[in-house]
Amino acid sequence: MRVSEVRRATAAAVSTVSSLGLAVDDVVVLHDSNKLTLRLLPCDVLARVAPVEDQVARFEVGVARRLAESGCPVAALDPRVEPRVHERDGFVVTLWTYYESVGPREVSPADHAGALERLHAGMRTLDVPVPRFTDRVAQARRLVADRDRTPALAEADRELLGDTLRSLGRVVGECGGEQLLHGEPHPGNVLATRNGPLFIDFETCCRGPVEFDLAHAPEEAGEHYPGVDQDVLRECRVLVLAMVTAWRWDRCDQFPDGRRLGTEWLGRIRAARGR
Repeated sequence: MRVSEVRRATAAAVSTVSSLGLAVDDVVVLHDSNKLTLRLLPCDVLARVAPVEDQVARFEVGVARRLAESGCPVAALDPRVEPRVHERDGFVVTLWTYYESVGPREVSPADHAGALERLHAGMRTLDVPVPRFTDRVAQARRLVADRDRTPALAEADRELLGDTLRSLGRVVGECGGEQLLHGEPHPGNVLATRNGPLFIDFETCCRGPVEFDLAHAPEEAGEHYPGVDQDVLRECRVLVLAMVTAWRWDRCDQFPDGRRLGTEWLGRIRAARGR
C-alpha cells in the first residue's frame, strides 16, 4: 500500500478494534502488500486490512471459520469478537488470533504435507462456489499476452511463458480428481505455532487436483503426501512456476527483488521444458 493508505488502513484497524472494547496502544506492521497485516497491542489481535472493494474478505472469513470448526489446521478468527468483516473509512478489517512462531521459521516438508493432507480432508466436506484453478492460469496467460502490462518481457520469454501456461494448463486440467483447494499453500502461508502448522490466507481458494496445491509446497513435501501422482505433480510445479513468473513481469508488481527472480525462474522453466 502507499504510505498514505497505510496510515488510513492502520487508523481504520485501530478504530475498529477499540470500538469493540479491546485496548490498542501500539501497532506492529507484519506485512504490507495489497493487504496490510497488523499486530495490535496490548490486546494482541492480528488485523488484516484491505480496500473496501476487496469483498473476498467475506469469503475468506466464512471458509476459515468453517474449516476451524471442523478441526482443520487453520489460523482462527479472534474468539473475543463476532466473526465478521468490519467496514471503516473505505477499508474492510478482519480480526484474527495472533500466533507466536515456534521452532524453525519454516515448517518441515513432512509437517507441511501432513497439515495439507488434513486441510484437504476438511475442504472436501465444504460446498462453496470457487473458480477452477484454470481460471487463475487464464489470468496469467492474459497478463503475458498484454504487452502494455508486461513491457519488459522479451518476446522469446513471452512465447515460452504463454506456451507453458497454455499446454500445461490443459494437461493438468484433464487429469481429473478435483476438489476444493487452498490455492497458494506455500511456506509463507503456513505458520509454525505451538498448535502445529496452521494455514492462513484463503482468498485464493479454487478447485483442482491436490497436486496443484502441493506444487506450492516445498519439493520434498510431495514425498510425504499419500496417493500423489508424481507425474501430475511435476507438471503442476512447472505450471505454478510459470504463473508466479508471469506476475513478476507485471509492471505494477511490487514483490521484493521480483524482476531478478522472474529472470531466474524463466531459466528454470526453460530447463524444465527442454528449451
